[in-house]
Amino acid sequence: MKISDAAEAVGAPARMLRYYEQQGLIEASRSSNGYRDYTDEQVEHARHVRALVEAGLSTRMIKIVLDIEAPEPGPRESPAGRAAAEELARELRVVENRIVCLQKSREAVTDYLLRSEHADLLDMAHV
Repeated sequence: MKISDAAEAVGAPARMLRYYEQQGLIEASRSSNGYRDYTDEQVEHARHVRALVEAGLSTRMIKIVLDIEAPEPGPRESPAGRAAAEELARELRVVENRIVCLQKSREAVTDYLLRSEHADLLDMAHV
């Protein structure tokens, strides 16, 4: 499929797919006229990359994750070994801190709405 169709399927602008390709996170086939042509598998991979971006990972961290996830025959250690694992551990701490901050924000907003005349706006199943 063409980049515009792939972008729609992924839920990202076409320029974002080009950026992911520049960063080595995704690949696109090329048609005879040189246009990008995405297979269903490539679109699914781009969706995975997009999900990692939306989860807050940097493109550098995504590259490490993708390298670790890449299928390789036989038993193996992660591609970059200890250094990659240490970097992922640091990123995990950043993500965990972000989660704590988001939980505090959610609690503050929920508390405000519960004490206001607009508590009906809360979906009580998620409080």
